Amino acid sequence: MRIVVQDIPFDFGAEAAAFAEGRAESGAVVTFTGIVRDVDGGLKAMEIEHYPGMTEGALSEIAGQAMSRWSLEDALVIHRHGRLEVGEMIMMVATAARHRKHAFEAAEFLMDYLKSRAPFWKREITKDGAEWVAARDEDEDALTRW
Repeated sequence: MRIVVQDIPFDFGAEAAAFAEGRAESGAVVTFTGIVRDVDGGLKAMEIEHYPGMTEGALSEIAGQAMSRWSLEDALVIHRHGRLEVGEMIMMVATAARHRKHAFEAAEFLMDYLKSRAPFWKREITKDGAEWVAARDEDEDALTRW
């Protein structure tokens, strides 16, 4: 299991290839990457803040739960902080399991957690100014299935 919180871009292809390499015991590797998107054409950038140490601890705890609950062979969570421009990758989740159902479910569990409960604070920078992003009901609701 590897947890990375960083302010620099990551190479998705290299990370995915390294994670999948030599997985003779795994029947499935699932990857997901979140990207800064501009829904209405006004977003310039997103700023993401976190508390070092606390964030890594929280991500390690939830990834450990996923490892145990779905009998994963491995898990990877990379999450960026700082200023990110539209189109940049924010985060990556990868899971490896003997069966695809476990790999997919664990990846979705981790993504739902990262979207709603991980200790990151996001501020959207638009042409009209900056505003903190509030929790969305649909993101909280997604956690109820777990």
